[in-house]
Amino acid sequence: QVQLVESGGGLVQPGGSLRLACAASGSISSIRGMGWYRQTPGKQRELVAFIDIGGTTNYADSVKGRFTISRDNAKNTLYLQMNSLKPEDTAVYLCNLFLARGIYWGQGTQVTVSS
Repeated sequence: QVQLVESGGGLVQPGGSLRLACAASGSISSIRGMGWYRQTPGKQRELVAFIDIGGTTNYADSVKGRFTISRDNAKNTLYLQMNSLKPEDTAVYLCNLFLARGIYWGQGTQVTVSS
């Protein structure tokens, strides 16, 4: 079994910053990559940022230059540093782990950007 637990969400004013973390545990092997997605009611889940096993990163155009994805392999933890947050960044942010045998999801953490 694989468990992904996100943390770090909350309420922040426009222009503020948050750092999300996703701790992975369990039977983790043959990692292909890890990513952050976000979802708002009535909209399709969208990719925010992804980092593959080689460290190559990919970002949604809407967050380029503002968000940074990183990982700590020793701690099996994925991070998302979010700066210059905008109201349109409000969403549930979900962590994703892509293994050779399948894809796993966390429960998500709510990020609300509002004054």
